Amino acid sequence: MDLGKPLSASGGSQARTVLVVEDDESISLGLRINLEKEGYRVIVRGDGESGLESARNDAPDVIILDVMLPRMNGFEVIQALRKGGHAMPIIVLSARTGEMDKVTGLELGAEDYVAKPFSLAELLARVRAALRRGGAPARGGRFEFADVVIDTTARDIRRAGELVEMTATEFDVLVCLVEARGRALSRDDIFRKVWGPGHHGTPRTIDNFLQQLRAKLEIDPQAPRHFHTVRGVGYRFDA
Repeated sequence: MDLGKPLSASGGSQARTVLVVEDDESISLGLRINLEKEGYRVIVRGDGESGLESARNDAPDVIILDVMLPRMNGFEVIQALRKGGHAMPIIVLSARTGEMDKVTGLELGAEDYVAKPFSLAELLARVRAALRRGGAPARGGRFEFADVVIDTTARDIRRAGELVEMTATEFDVLVCLVEARGRALSRDDIFRKVWGPGHHGTPRTIDNFLQQLRAKLEIDPQAPRHFHTVRGVGYRFDA
C-alpha cells in the first residue's frame, strides 16, 4: 500500500468534499495528498468523535472511515449518522476483514467496505463510484407499489406519505430491481448495474441490501410480498 506517490488527477471530481476519519497519520496523510491531487477538498479527523462532529457540520459528499478509532469506533459513527438522517456515502476502511465485520458495517448503513492493506487506485475508484451513486439522479419518473411511492428523479421515497430514509446505494439497488420489471437478477447483475463492472463484492453484500429494503418497505419483512428471493439465481421485484 504505497500512499506516498500521488496518482494523476482524473479531472472529474469538481471540488467535492471527502472526509477521512483515520487515526494512522501516515495513511491519512497519503489519502489527503492523493485525494487533493484528484481535485477533492479533503478534511481529516483522527478520532471517531471529531469525525462524527465534522460529518454533521461540514456535510461531506463522501466519508472514508476507519473502524478501529479512539474515542468512538467507526461502527458507532455510522450508526449515529444514519440515526440522525445523514445519508452521505460512507466507505469503511479497516484491517478487520472478517465477513461479520463487513456485514455489520453494511447493516449499519455503510456503502462499501475496503480492507487494509488496500489498493489506492481501487479506493479512489470506489470514492468516484460512491459520489456518482450519491449525486446522479436515477432514470426518470415515478413508481408506485402498495403504499410506497418512488420518485426516481428527486430520489425521494415515501411510504404511506412518510419519507423513508435511505442511503444512496440502497436507493440504487431498489431502482435496479424495480427497473427489471419482474425479471430475476443475479447478485452479479446487481453488482454490475449499481457498483459498476470493476467492483468485486461478496454475495452477502447484496443479501444485506435486500434485508434493508425489506425492513423499510415490506409490511412483513419475514414474509416479503415484493422483494423475492429466487433460489439459485438472486432476487426479483414484484409490484
